[in-house]
Amino acid sequence: MKILIATDKPFAKVAVDGIREVVETAGYELALLEKYTEKEQLKAAVKEADALIVRSDIIDAEVLNAASQLKIVVRAGAGYDNIDLVAATAHDVCVMNTPGQNANAVAELALGLMVYAVRNFYNGTSGTELKGKRLGIHAYGNVGRQVARIAKGFGMEVYAYDAYCPKTLIENDGVIALDSVEALYKTCQIVSLHIPATAETKKSINYALLNLMPKGGILVNTARKEVIDEDELIRLMAERADFKYVTDVMPVAHATLAKEFDERYFSTPKKMGAQTAEANINAGIAAANQIVAFLRDGIESYKVN
Repeated sequence: MKILIATDKPFAKVAVDGIREVVETAGYELALLEKYTEKEQLKAAVKEADALIVRSDIIDAEVLNAASQLKIVVRAGAGYDNIDLVAATAHDVCVMNTPGQNANAVAELALGLMVYAVRNFYNGTSGTELKGKRLGIHAYGNVGRQVARIAKGFGMEVYAYDAYCPKTLIENDGVIALDSVEALYKTCQIVSLHIPATAETKKSINYALLNLMPKGGILVNTARKEVIDEDELIRLMAERADFKYVTDVMPVAHATLAKEFDERYFSTPKKMGAQTAEANINAGIAAANQIVAFLRDGIESYKVN
């Protein structure tokens, strides 16, 4: 069987070497498609693939139609909105992610953005400290837990809200569990977003919610840009000169935000949460191990479709 790594932004060599060792030890063949520039190259490469490892590459119905032998796609990372789950299911293709492998990398970036924001983007003026500030974690999954761990090291008061996570789990980590999303935003000076982009969450971070935040509020987004109602964010920032927004997922309205709120808004040029050598290696090797377990034993532990 052939396992294909298809990445327009390649894994580090050490990650590819680790993936190769897992794949070839299991008796499978590894193929590489790196830095491709055309969709047709991807379609041609998947024709003989039984399994596929991707990063942010788009796997839609057109690609799946070309992949007649494909049995499984693993997204090396947590988010998987680049894969058409409906089309994959229709083609009887299992889709998995690799939850937790990038969590520390994303969490460290989130805290870095917080420091950058409270220090006024290092513009030479006097800022404030994270110590003693109330941090709200919106969604207490793998990344949220790592954010809590690091934030406590800064001496922050850590709160969390997650509609699907038991309060006891949150409280066992020494984090204060709140009963509603409104309570989280009303309580916390800084809120860190870790919600996925779903029908329920898209544009859910709106004016009414953000306006609950105390004076000097900072919103940190290392999740997905789709969860923000950008028109309402712009409205809020126009009305509240105290509010800051920092993100590693560039908004559609980036040009407007940068022009109108240049001292209170920052976005990385591309999504960078998982862009560390460690996360790159961890996610790639986890993807390879999950594929081997699926092909050998039918294990579907991280199936998302």
